[in-house]
Amino acid sequence: MSDNRNTILAVGLSIVILVLWQLFVGAPEAERQRQLQEARQTQQQPIPQPGQVVPQGGTVPGSTPAPSGASGVAPTAAPGAQAPGGPVNRSTMLASTNRIQIDTPSVHGSINLTGGRIDDIILKLYRETVDPDSPEVVLFSPSGSENPYYAEFGWAGGAGADTAIPDANTVWQASNNSPLTPYHPVTISWDNGAGLVFEREYAIDDDYMVTLRQTVRNTGNSAVSLFPYALVSRHGTPQIQGFFILHEGLIGYFGEDGLEEVDYSDLAEEKLQTYQNTTGWIGITDKYWAAVLIPDQTLPYTARMTAFQQGARTVYQTDYLLEGREIAPNSETSITGRLFAGAKVTSLIDAYQDGEGVTNFELLIDWGWFYFLTKPLYYLIDWLFNLVGNFGLAILAVTVIIKLVFFPLANKSYVSMSRMKLVQPEMAKIRERFGDDKSAQQKATMELYKKEKINPMAGCLPILLQIPVFFSLYKVLFVTIEMRHAPFYGWIQDLAAPDPTSLFNLFGLIPWDPPQFLMLGVWPLLMGITMFLQMRLNPPPPDPVQAMIFTWMPLVFMFLLASFPAGLVIYWAWNNSLSILQQAYIMRRQGVKIDMWNNVKAAFGIKPDTSETD
Repeated sequence: MSDNRNTILAVGLSIVILVLWQLFVGAPEAERQRQLQEARQTQQQPIPQPGQVVPQGGTVPGSTPAPSGASGVAPTAAPGAQAPGGPVNRSTMLASTNRIQIDTPSVHGSINLTGGRIDDIILKLYRETVDPDSPEVVLFSPSGSENPYYAEFGWAGGAGADTAIPDANTVWQASNNSPLTPYHPVTISWDNGAGLVFEREYAIDDDYMVTLRQTVRNTGNSAVSLFPYALVSRHGTPQIQGFFILHEGLIGYFGEDGLEEVDYSDLAEEKLQTYQNTTGWIGITDKYWAAVLIPDQTLPYTARMTAFQQGARTVYQTDYLLEGREIAPNSETSITGRLFAGAKVTSLIDAYQDGEGVTNFELLIDWGWFYFLTKPLYYLIDWLFNLVGNFGLAILAVTVIIKLVFFPLANKSYVSMSRMKLVQPEMAKIRERFGDDKSAQQKATMELYKKEKINPMAGCLPILLQIPVFFSLYKVLFVTIEMRHAPFYGWIQDLAAPDPTSLFNLFGLIPWDPPQFLMLGVWPLLMGITMFLQMRLNPPPPDPVQAMIFTWMPLVFMFLLASFPAGLVIYWAWNNSLSILQQAYIMRRQGVKIDMWNNVKAAFGIKPDTSETD
């Protein structure tokens, strides 16, 4: 039957998009990254010397060439103080240096007075798992620990300059022992003993933005030329999701050049990416967290993304270098830069963009190809969440709203499908009249459709309309931190994670953990059942192959979506339920008999009871 074939075509298209996307893009990309990582582990290259500055046109061993046109370059991140015998425990490493504590409503951590690095950031509001007693999320860690990740600001010397400037091993002096808080900035200083005094003033807001003002005073007898820089360095390739739909790695926005996203594996091969602009930002992003450098949005800069080997590890660095400052005797110069280091909260990212002038900062969140749908859908869900207090209920409510928006088109489609059922006797006569003459059958059928005002493709529309909404909702659930660890009811404690139950251990009654491919939870089962019942509103197609596909497709979808976020599966199951009610209502209005029970029995080869009525 044409309507069944159209439905199979539409659902089949969904399977092609979902399965082949992961099979031919996601899985090969994950495997490629794994192979590249193994290859990189075997490489050994010299370690850069601490604080070494690249002269114009020169290189540091294990580093990358200076960008063309620059008279200086941001130093390659030096390892700083290293403990003998390799990486040590993070807490031990923190305790080995003098530090200024950081304490805000959102983060706590410290600034290392050796090097002046911001290398200790812990996010107060986020835990590793849904367990409220699990560890807080660690973003930054110092050099010498297991996973070094930090930000550094400073000054680079010009080509051939021998000016003593602070580096990773410089011990700074704090003006007092007070912690850095939103209401109390802190200042550190260092005197090079040759007429230059360096000062850094750190300020932080209630959330994740650090503002650093650097000042150099020249008390000597000769002018000095220095170049302000900032960098974010990450030692080792982090574990990433590996999904094609999500970018994790180095990222930047560079004015007219737009957004640049560079994967860890690509940068490890290419070694260097260079950009020049006035507005924008550059940093490293994870799924939910990011560390981003924001230079003065009125000054030209040269930005880089680099990768080099440091022992068995690959070090990834983003940095920017501003134009040189000539500091005359008995004068001073200052420059201000900012660092975002924290959670990618949508409202907060938007506030930094709109309220503090960070150009196109919203692109730090990977809204995807359907940006024009994904972000408005997030705002709608978030607004509903503020009304009902639960993201799961907000998803159910937004499904109803989407149904209402598309009701006129879906209603037209279901009416056309119902009319097709009413003309089934006429279509049977056409098949009998023309026998094996398929061309004549098709011509007569199309004339019948035209006469009865039937659109044979109408059955595709309700499902096809779901596809962009489906992927937009998938993106919202997958990338927005607001959905992370957001509970529903009962066993669903994280809408962004798969349903944790499984039919194959009787939903936890049997003390056995099934393998991932057997994790078929309650909500995937409900989704499959509602899909099966929706299809049973129509009789099985007469073609045996189509009938088999029609019968087994819900089972395929159950296993396919079992590994998807629970919020997405809940959406689909609820959407199927609403579609059943909508289609059944329209069929009754059109005078079409609803014989779901007999259609269900026919799907399993059971002879229908012709005495039953609807």
